[in-house]
Amino acid sequence: MREWIPVSTSPKGRLVLAAVKEFGARPFEEVTVAELAAAAKVTTGALYHHFGSKLGLYAFVRDDVERRLLDRMEGALAAASPTSPSPDGPASVNSAAVMSALLVGLDFAVRENFLHILGEPPSGTAQDALADLLGRHAPAPLLGRILAAAWRAALAAIADGAPPGQARAALAALHLRSPG
Repeated sequence: MREWIPVSTSPKGRLVLAAVKEFGARPFEEVTVAELAAAAKVTTGALYHHFGSKLGLYAFVRDDVERRLLDRMEGALAAASPTSPSPDGPASVNSAAVMSALLVGLDFAVRENFLHILGEPPSGTAQDALADLLGRHAPAPLLGRILAAAWRAALAAIADGAPPGQARAALAALHLRSPG
């Protein structure tokens, strides 16, 4: 859990809110420090003071947005996983739960306009929390990385103009089976 969450009316909080909106709707490279500062009604110096750089602000916001995504997906996994075993075995239970999580996550990202901020994998050496979550519940651990890439590709397609329903249908068409 984050130790400190900025108050939305503080300069830092306004920067975070502006960054969530801008980085969600446009790629990182297209968003300027001047635009972020203007949207937050602060100086560019305030951005550097609170976050060190545009990348520092982006990393802060991405972590927050990704945590919100993972909370929803974990809820979907829990809701879709019955407490008693399925007659088809645990792999089919996990497959249904993983598919539910993918669709809930996609709907959330589209509804909140987080297409760009969540459509890219974490940069640098950061752990890919989405791939890890999916890998823990998918029929095969490596499948988590593959599903995370497919999920992000669906977001990228929507950001490029594909109808969300088509991207959702493409994800739903994936058939997850236990290896072997």
